[in-house]
Amino acid sequence: MGIRAWWLAVIVVGLVNSASQAQTTSEDGFRSLLDGKSLSGWVQVNTAPSTWSMQDGLLVCSGKPIGEIRTEKMYQNFIMEIEWRHMLPKGNAGIFIWADDITARGQPFHRGIEVQVLENAYGDGQGHTTHGDIFPIHGATMVPINGRGGARSGRAFPTDKRSKPSPEWNHYRIDCNDGDISLAVNGQQVTRGKECSPRKGYICLESEGGVVHYRNIRIKELPDTPVAPEHVAISNRGYRSLYTGVDLSGWKLSDSATGAWSPRDWVLKFEGNSATGDRALTTEESFGDVGFIIDFRFAKDSRHLNIALRGSVTAALHIEADSPEIAKLLTARGQWNRLEGTVRGNSLTASLNGQAWITSRPLENLPSQGTLRIEPEGTIDLANIYVRQLAP
Repeated sequence: MGIRAWWLAVIVVGLVNSASQAQTTSEDGFRSLLDGKSLSGWVQVNTAPSTWSMQDGLLVCSGKPIGEIRTEKMYQNFIMEIEWRHMLPKGNAGIFIWADDITARGQPFHRGIEVQVLENAYGDGQGHTTHGDIFPIHGATMVPINGRGGARSGRAFPTDKRSKPSPEWNHYRIDCNDGDISLAVNGQQVTRGKECSPRKGYICLESEGGVVHYRNIRIKELPDTPVAPEHVAISNRGYRSLYTGVDLSGWKLSDSATGAWSPRDWVLKFEGNSATGDRALTTEESFGDVGFIIDFRFAKDSRHLNIALRGSVTAALHIEADSPEIAKLLTARGQWNRLEGTVRGNSLTASLNGQAWITSRPLENLPSQGTLRIEPEGTIDLANIYVRQLAP
C-alpha cells in the first residue's frame, strides 16, 4: 500500500470511529449504569453477596435481606431512566435519590428521597399508593407539589395510576434538578416534589422482600448548580458492613453461644445471659486502625453491651444500660442508638448518638491487630455493623 492509500485508510478508519463514538453519545448524553455482566460501579452497602446479581443482562434483586445497594458516584442534577418489574404480587422495593453513603441509625435504608416501587397488588392505603409516590425518609426533607394530602405527610402522591402488574415491565423517568424532583411512569409525569434536602448524593436501589428485576438503567448528568453544604449527603467514608443480614458468615461463635444469636433480616438479635458461658460474637477478620459504627437497642431485660476492639479488654467499650453517666447519651429502651468511634494506634475515641463519650483515651498494651468482639447481656438487637480502614 502506498503512502497516499495508507493515509486514506487512516482517515476512513478515523471517520468510522468518530461516527461510532457519535452514535454512542447521540442518545441525549445518557450512559448506562450497568455493564450487563457485573456490579461494577455499585456498592453493596448492607446486603449479602446473594442479594444482587446480574443474570442474562438483568440486575436481579432477591429481596433478602432488607437493605440497599448504591452507586459509587454521587450525583446532583440528572435524568435517570430505569425499567423494573416485580416477579411476585405485592412486591416492595424503591429507588433512593441523593442518599448518604451508609444507612441511617437503626434503619436498613439511607437518608434520602425515595421513589416508590410497589407492585399493584400491594394496594393503596391512607398513607401511600402503589403507583409512584415520592417522599423524604430518615431525616431528608421535601415539599410535595401534588397529591392527596401529601403536604401534611411530606409525601407526593401520583396524579394518575399507570404502573403495570407483575410480571410486566414498567418504565420510570426521574428528573432531578436543583432540589426539584419529578417522576414519569410509563411515559407520563405523575409525581413532583421540590426543595429537597439532600439534593446531591448517591442513587440507591432497595431490597425489601420482593424479587425485582431491573434493566436499562441509564443516566444523563445535567450541569451542576450552586448547592449549600447542608444540602449535600454524606460522601463515602469507606465503611463496609460486617453483617450480611442472612447469616453469620465472617463471625465465630463458641458452642455455648449457639442459639443465642439469630439473624433476623437486617437485625441481628441476641437473647441470652453471658454469665452462662461465652456468648460473644467475634469476627474472623482482624483489624488495625479502624473506624467503626454499631447500632443497638436495649430491651427491658438488657443489662449491658461490651465491645472489645482488637480483641483486647484494654480497648473494651462497656455500655451499661442503667448507668446514670451513660443514660444521658442513650435513647429510651426499645429505641435505636448509634455507637461510632475510632481506634488509632493506642488511642480510642467514641460517641453515642452523635454526642461525645470518649475522647482520645490512651490504651496500654494494645496489640496492633485484633478481632472485633461483641458480648451483650440480656436481649439486645444490633444492626448496621460497619468498619472502615483509617489512613496512616
